[in-house]
Amino acid sequence: MIIDWNAIDTVLLDMDGTILDRHFDDHFWLEHVPRRWAGLNGTTLEFARKHLYALFRSQENTLNWTDLDYWSDRLKLDIPLLKKEIEHLIAVHPFVVEFLLFLKQHRKAVWLVTNAHSKTLDLKLKTTRIGPYFDGIISAHQVGLPKEDNRFWGALRKFIDYDQSRTMLGEDSETNLTTADSFGIRYLVYISRYSSKIQPQASLRFASIEYFSSLIPASGEMTVDICRG
Repeated sequence: MIIDWNAIDTVLLDMDGTILDRHFDDHFWLEHVPRRWAGLNGTTLEFARKHLYALFRSQENTLNWTDLDYWSDRLKLDIPLLKKEIEHLIAVHPFVVEFLLFLKQHRKAVWLVTNAHSKTLDLKLKTTRIGPYFDGIISAHQVGLPKEDNRFWGALRKFIDYDQSRTMLGEDSETNLTTADSFGIRYLVYISRYSSKIQPQASLRFASIEYFSSLIPASGEMTVDICRG
């Protein structure tokens, strides 16, 4: 796919896994929470993992998936407090800031569009200080739909005035890219290195990058060429 920055007015970027290292979230939900839940309930870690993973999967593709209040109530744990215990793992992916500065230099409208709950946003924006690089931040909880829902991208236009034919979306979720594709967002980019702890694998359907440096053209140019896996 050829990305011609002259043809793009708006850039929508996901947060976890896209601009932030998803290692924090994976470690939190797959290791930290089960360990705390096992201690609270007097179970083995193995049982806690099996039980909680099933609970998590039951809320996949819904707003509950990222609702910290929901999980605090469901698990009888203070989820925001537990997140603060490992906040040192929150990190911005390499070359993200350079990419955001490139977009600002060329006067693109840049929006953070995330499924994350407001309490997660508060913690991560305070820790990373990336908020000022964006024209605005929209959570799916404000929209009332998760990005996995085909209706999301149309509903998003109540918050952001954007032309889908002149918009780029960066995501680490192929599901979310698929719903955006169905709405007609033209430039869809999959972030394959969503965690610093995984071996990246390019998407077979969407143009893929490991780092945002791939989207910054050479000096004097305004186009880049990226490919599918």
